[in-house]
Amino acid sequence: MKATDSSRCKVAIIGAGNMAREHIRAFRDTEGVEIVGIHSRSRSKAESIAKEFGIPGIYDSVSDMYDDTEANLVVVAVQEDSMLEVSKFCFEFPWTLLLEKPPGLNVAEAEEIFESAQNNASNALVALNRRFFSSTRLVLDDLSTCNGARFIRVQDQEDSVQALKDGHSQRVVDNWMFCNSIHIIDYFLTFGRGKVKSVTPVVPWDSRHPAVVVSSIEFESGDIGLYEGVWNRPGPWSVSVSTAEKRWEMRPLECASVQLDGERHSEPLRTHTRDGEYKPGFKLQAEMAVAAAMGAPSESPSLEQSLSTMRLVQAIFAEAR
Repeated sequence: MKATDSSRCKVAIIGAGNMAREHIRAFRDTEGVEIVGIHSRSRSKAESIAKEFGIPGIYDSVSDMYDDTEANLVVVAVQEDSMLEVSKFCFEFPWTLLLEKPPGLNVAEAEEIFESAQNNASNALVALNRRFFSSTRLVLDDLSTCNGARFIRVQDQEDSVQALKDGHSQRVVDNWMFCNSIHIIDYFLTFGRGKVKSVTPVVPWDSRHPAVVVSSIEFESGDIGLYEGVWNRPGPWSVSVSTAEKRWEMRPLECASVQLDGERHSEPLRTHTRDGEYKPGFKLQAEMAVAAAMGAPSESPSLEQSLSTMRLVQAIFAEAR
């Protein structure tokens, strides 16, 4: 089933869960894309999703899928505790990879995945889709017109008790800050400039009694961040960025508003309709991944960039000695 049109990006899918479905919806509607095959450890799920979206190839192995399709891009949307094994095997083939986050259950796994990608000269991207929210990009565009230091405040809420009830394994829940908090902690590296200079605990993490964790973050640029996480209790996910001229807030994250210096109210920013038509960020993320796979300019986060976020998560959740 080898396609002959070299101008089209052939996309293969690994995984047949909800995230795989959302990726398929976005890639299916991206110009110049042909979804050529799917592989999952559950063939019945792969067959179901292939029928739903008209995917022509259902494969029992990754190697068979690559050999038959010669796909340009593979989307790896597997369970968190399977990413290490699956990604390392995928690096053996010369396609571009889009790995669902997190790229490993913890920093040690992420570093092993990164080393394997380097050893195989693989072009590996990570699906940090909140970077592609239209709300995020509106704030970034507006920020580019403002000078001076930025203050970035991130509020996180996690529920490890509910995660267990939802069927996640204990191993995944033990690493829940990497599996789920990475979604919002990545905003520090999205809005903060330069490398992280220091992470200072204000309320240290205690894994024996998950409750509150607070850390301050300093960037080499002079930007400052404040992380506030609450576990197993009510709380919002929100992000704000303040400069001398303006303050932006994203709550919920898919929306954005701006407050000018001297004003008491915020004005909403108009976000793109694609974030209502697809899982937010996924359509632009798919377009950027296709561009990367076809050798065009792309803003897709690299595996190396995602490793920086994983290391920041680790620093924030370092336990007091």
